[in-house]
Amino acid sequence: MDVDVVVIGAGPAGENVAGRAVRGGLSAAVVEEHLAGGECSYYACIPSKALLRPMELRAEVSRVPGLSAGPIDVEKVLARRDEAISGLDDSGQVEWVEKLPAALLRGRGRLTGPREVEVRAADGTVTRLRARHAVVLATGSVPIVPDIPGLAEARPWFSRDATTVKEVPRRLAVLGGGVVACEMAQALHALGAQETTLLVRGGLLGKMEPFAGELLAASMRESGIDVRTGASVVRVERAAADGPVTVHLGDGSALEADELLVATGRRAAVRDLGLESAGLTAEGPVEVDDSMRVPGTDWLYAVGDVNGRNLLTHMGKYQARVCGDVIAARAAGRPDGGPSLRDSADGRGAPQVVFTDPQVAAVGLTAEQARRKGLDVRVVDYDLGAVSGAYLLGDGYTGQARAVVDEARKVLVGVTFAGPAVAELLHAATIAVTAEVPLDTLWHAVPAFPTVSEVWLRLLEEYGL
Repeated sequence: MDVDVVVIGAGPAGENVAGRAVRGGLSAAVVEEHLAGGECSYYACIPSKALLRPMELRAEVSRVPGLSAGPIDVEKVLARRDEAISGLDDSGQVEWVEKLPAALLRGRGRLTGPREVEVRAADGTVTRLRARHAVVLATGSVPIVPDIPGLAEARPWFSRDATTVKEVPRRLAVLGGGVVACEMAQALHALGAQETTLLVRGGLLGKMEPFAGELLAASMRESGIDVRTGASVVRVERAAADGPVTVHLGDGSALEADELLVATGRRAAVRDLGLESAGLTAEGPVEVDDSMRVPGTDWLYAVGDVNGRNLLTHMGKYQARVCGDVIAARAAGRPDGGPSLRDSADGRGAPQVVFTDPQVAAVGLTAEQARRKGLDVRVVDYDLGAVSGAYLLGDGYTGQARAVVDEARKVLVGVTFAGPAVAELLHAATIAVTAEVPLDTLWHAVPAFPTVSEVWLRLLEEYGL
């Protein structure tokens, strides 16, 4: 079967590549081994936020005098989560791909040579595809399994198990301090994991500004979550298939739980992808240039988690839009070097929201990252709770905002907010950082009163404008 573009992986990134390529006048085939729509739709962003929303609302209500937050109806929350992920039925996503139009092939796709892809279906049937212009790898990522004695044999949970949980365990141990670990620890604790223990080697949210992890740890502890920083797991065991799991720690102590969630990061999904047939090593992530093309080839591209630039759904979709437009332009002999045909956002620092309580929203560089790049930075902090709009959201509103200023250019290179409901502040920060809006110009963007957005005025006043 010959087609202009072959996309391996029908997650958000793969779907968007196909959509942009078809919009550019090309034909496309999309290969998917599991569910069209990918990890985000069924096992990550969508279900996790459905589980976190009740916790967030209960916290909001508890801060407003005159309202009372009753118990969470776990059965209804899980039912709504199931609705959000379409009961793990991807027929709607399949219909979307086919309406592009693009062909959707079920099976495991792998490279077999330049512009050649083999698709092996579950029944062993093999289909061979040849791409006239491009093959795009959009296979995503898989969880990292730490090399801890007994861990694999103890059948731990990973992110998929946590987000599609049918029965919340009473005792939950969580290994990791990143986004998945923090979000799922809070969500499942609110839904009935009465004894939740977070085991972290360092601090929480280690890739973000330190104050974000510190505020989150304090909130977790206040809610009853046992947060143990500086903890190392040396051995795991589960004596009976349906029995508890025992986690042995480096200090000689042991922790018993009903389930152990491992959330220690993810790696590019490149196993059995046939990278050797393209002259690449069989390891990930797959290196790409700013057009998403693999250096040394004129036909192979990679978008989303598999290229390792930013393991975030919205960034994978952004890369996919760039990639699909570039492929269409090159196929038609049009110029392919315009600003919209190159990835510039990844290098500036991707926007990200951690949907915990408090929420953490950040874009650009942290102060430490900016200094490591050799920038002369000034850090401006402000207490979010001191903003009038924050006070009106409820008693005890606690949060912090930080702006990282490049003093040489007088522009923002990083912004972080930590506090209740700060996610909606992020896009303004993303525009300021990405568009490199001068501070003197930003000062004239007047925030409405009384909103939490007035923190922008306070940050600029703290800076001296």
